[in-house]
Amino acid sequence: MSLLEVYDLTHRFTDKTLYRNAGLQLFKGEHMGIVGQNGAGKSTLIDILTGALIPDSGTVKWQPGLKVGHLDQHAEIRGSDTIRAYLQTAFAELYALESRLNELYAEMAASGEYDKLEQAAKVQEKLESGDFYHVDSRIDKVAQGLGIQAMGLDRPIRELSGGQRARVILAKLLLEEPDVLLLDEPTNFLDQEHVDWLAGFLAGFDSAFILVSHDYHFLDKVTTCICDIEFESIRKYTGKYSDFVRQKEHLRKDYLRQYHAQQKMIEKTEAYIRKNIAGVNSRIAQGRRKQLERVERLAPPAFAHKPSFFFKEIPLTGELALSVKGLQIGYDRPLLPGLSFSVGGGEKVGITGFNGIGKSTLLNTLIGRIPAIGGQFRFAESVRIGYFEQELVWEDLETTPIRHIAEHYPRMPEKEIRRSLAQCGLNATLAAQAIGTLSGGEQSKVKLCRLVLSPCNFLILDEPTNHLDAETKEALMAALTGFKGSVLIVSHEHPFYRGWVDRVMKIEG
Repeated sequence: MSLLEVYDLTHRFTDKTLYRNAGLQLFKGEHMGIVGQNGAGKSTLIDILTGALIPDSGTVKWQPGLKVGHLDQHAEIRGSDTIRAYLQTAFAELYALESRLNELYAEMAASGEYDKLEQAAKVQEKLESGDFYHVDSRIDKVAQGLGIQAMGLDRPIRELSGGQRARVILAKLLLEEPDVLLLDEPTNFLDQEHVDWLAGFLAGFDSAFILVSHDYHFLDKVTTCICDIEFESIRKYTGKYSDFVRQKEHLRKDYLRQYHAQQKMIEKTEAYIRKNIAGVNSRIAQGRRKQLERVERLAPPAFAHKPSFFFKEIPLTGELALSVKGLQIGYDRPLLPGLSFSVGGGEKVGITGFNGIGKSTLLNTLIGRIPAIGGQFRFAESVRIGYFEQELVWEDLETTPIRHIAEHYPRMPEKEIRRSLAQCGLNATLAAQAIGTLSGGEQSKVKLCRLVLSPCNFLILDEPTNHLDAETKEALMAALTGFKGSVLIVSHEHPFYRGWVDRVMKIEG
């Protein structure tokens, strides 16, 4: 019996159909990855499964009595709680049993009677079967694996950054050990060593999970099946991600053949109808029109339009592009000891370090958004910076990508703007939609479009791949590999940058 059944699922978002009569099944112990191009409806599917979103039609049927855990990065948490106190709430039932046990012993001690010993023994048995006396070591193990120990388990939640807070929420979810886990991009806020730990944890997870991730190396380590959202359908493949890729390539070629054959048939039939609808063959033409109306048309292959990026490079003179000496970064107080490093002209440097240590703060200091607390840094006079910010923050969520680009490049003709957006992977429909209705990956493509239109010779990139699909990542990697200027990139995805950066700088507290 399946844990989850989804059937006849149809849902539209704005004027785009995400699924049409689609379905999937999740069985006990399955480790399912959800993949698809940006905007295909991966996160929307998770929202439908949790009940946060009602589909236009279809049925979502969970097995009765299942405990389903969902990674909600925006969950409300009391800021005054310490990290340890919050993680202990994963075992709330066991702590309640402990309180009940203490009450029973207190009552017997006060009365001098031991008539409740049997009741106390049953509570004690439940505590032992729930492994209550190893709770602290279980918390410490998960906290260590996700890099939470380094924050200090006695630290109040309100002092955490967004990424740190998300990690704590993930830790609590893993400690709860539900029957089914629903995880939407859990690696976005993790460093590589913590991604590796999570991969090991999930690979050995006895229960089932459904995982949305753009980190395909991670998916390959943890999945036993893949559900691919494409052409308004959800197709399930058995095996890990690399097995799926091989099967998908074969099916894509077959789909393209069927699509083009159908288009040719439709064009030929429509031409016959136009020619004969008013002539002696009118009845035949009308019959063919009815036949054509009954044809279930294949969706256009979205993969036919792969994104491509070409940065507008300007010359970078001199051997030293950036010099940093004793730089202290932070807000009220320094986050780190003084940093000293340099970036040569045309040099590409990756920055790593655990989440919350100050990588984004460093980049924001270098671009002038945050004043330095101490020390100094200096860019060469010829440097022109191109900056990519990881946060998807917009002044106006109702504006369209076309208007957004036009506001920053008012002299650019609309035709050129549309062409640039299409080159970055946004078709005419998406380019005319409100930015607030786009997926995270589609919004990232708008930001990348703005970046490639900005003449520069020094790119500063903060987690540029967080929301991007595989094809867009490949296109961005190719563009950065060929970029002749300097690059400073913060990324948790080691496989993305290891082939083209000259060196990696690890920031440690």
